[in-house]
Amino acid sequence: MVQGSRRAGLADATLVRLLARLTDLDVRESPQRFADRLSDWLRWTDAMSLFTALQDSPAHGAATHAPAPAEPPVDDPEASRIRSQLVESLDEDGPWMPEIPSPRARAHQRTTTPLPVLETKTEFAPYRRHYQGRQIAMGNAIEPLRARLRTRLAARSPDMAALAAVDEVMERVLGEHEHRLLAALPALLERRFARLRAAAEAEPQAWSGWLDAFHQELQAVLAAELELRWQPIEGLLAALHTQHDHA
Repeated sequence: MVQGSRRAGLADATLVRLLARLTDLDVRESPQRFADRLSDWLRWTDAMSLFTALQDSPAHGAATHAPAPAEPPVDDPEASRIRSQLVESLDEDGPWMPEIPSPRARAHQRTTTPLPVLETKTEFAPYRRHYQGRQIAMGNAIEPLRARLRTRLAARSPDMAALAAVDEVMERVLGEHEHRLLAALPALLERRFARLRAAAEAEPQAWSGWLDAFHQELQAVLAAELELRWQPIEGLLAALHTQHDHA
């Protein structure tokens, strides 16, 4: 995988630091080396695929064909467009977005006394749906882009083809664990939501902005998850740039 060194230091990742702060967890760097932890996740079929990809690298033997002609420098407009769309969609249709009331609803509001925020039964379900929807959108956009970048990389040279093969194996191996861990984030946010709501209900005069604070936290976690998911894309783009520079 192109970005193994960055993923190895997960305790330093923005997402992990943010979750540690929101959940009061003490996150420590694992004493195990990344390679040792990876071996615990590899099935024997994955290990064989990874071994084959590494053995196919010209570093283990002479290259059998010349590199393909280099493409222009990679300022990948497709990747930039996809990232921009994902960033913009993080708060799209969020539960915190103000609803535009109908004329009838506005007339009703003028004749009734609005209830304090804490008297309405605020539930977490809309936030869970929003977060999971954004996770699905990230996966649907990033996974095909990663595959396309690997195809481009593999066409460059035998070295780059081996790197693309390694990334494919690592996506399969780490992707399963990554998806499982990221799927747990809504539950962590729900516990944070419940804690903030309980504190506000206990002292409604002391803190009336708990929901706005939670909105900001949820958006920050989403942005950090996007940053984590995007790391392999950055690695593949960097490899394409590097190969062009040395062509």
